[in-house]
Amino acid sequence: MNKKLLALYGLKYNPFSSEVPVEGLYSHQTLENFCWRIEHVLLTEGGFALVSGEPGTGKSVTLRLIADHLKNIRDVQIGIITHPSAKVADFYRELGDIFGVVLNANNRWSGFKSLRERWLSHLQGTLLRPVLFIDEAQEVPVAVLSELRMLTSMNFDSRILLSVILAGDQRLNSLLRRDELLPLGSRIKVRFNTEYAPVEQLHACLSHMLERAGNVSLMSAELMQMLCEHAMGNYRVLCTMAGELLATAAQQNRTQMDEKLYFECFAPPAPKNNRKKS
Repeated sequence: MNKKLLALYGLKYNPFSSEVPVEGLYSHQTLENFCWRIEHVLLTEGGFALVSGEPGTGKSVTLRLIADHLKNIRDVQIGIITHPSAKVADFYRELGDIFGVVLNANNRWSGFKSLRERWLSHLQGTLLRPVLFIDEAQEVPVAVLSELRMLTSMNFDSRILLSVILAGDQRLNSLLRRDELLPLGSRIKVRFNTEYAPVEQLHACLSHMLERAGNVSLMSAELMQMLCEHAMGNYRVLCTMAGELLATAAQQNRTQMDEKLYFECFAPPAPKNNRKKS
């Protein structure tokens, strides 16, 4: 959304975009409790944390909020993978790129072993605590997940060398129940399942987004209630519908978004009367 349209509504940014600043993201007490457990359990004991849930229920927002929280901890180093590599050697190279470690395999057959050794040597020589975020983790091959399990199991002078936060849809839960990944599952220290939100929580989310973006009166109270009731408990659906309303309102130069606009955008068309006049 361009600056002219933002100025039209007194907005600092589009509150319904996926690229809103962290302060524009909505959090709640259950999520805050999970962030606390990440800091005081996962970073202390190492291992894995798991964020799972259906699409649109807040997994990506959860990861962003955790990363923002952890960046304020002095010795924590954050790495994020959003498109996991298919091969173990490529995975180690990606780790190297993310955490600033030069990793070059000597040959493609034993390369990943060399990369593993270089990675461990780097970690053992620093005082940092690396935390790796992996989004869409249901796409990670079993071999890569097994390598991750091995890395999180290693201590150096009783210091945890790597903590991992996995996020994915319900396929990730099924993947972790496979026999070869049961050792990894046993190292999941904290879990968070994103769920479909009740209307009241969606309303609180919408109010928060509007307030942080700079215009709490952008929508009428009736429209806000209507959106929350029709979003099916899904944050992504809520933002998609609100974003479409905002674009339509801007196109029509409306000063406020109301329930009339909702019906114009989303009401099903009236059935045509095909009866012939006698």
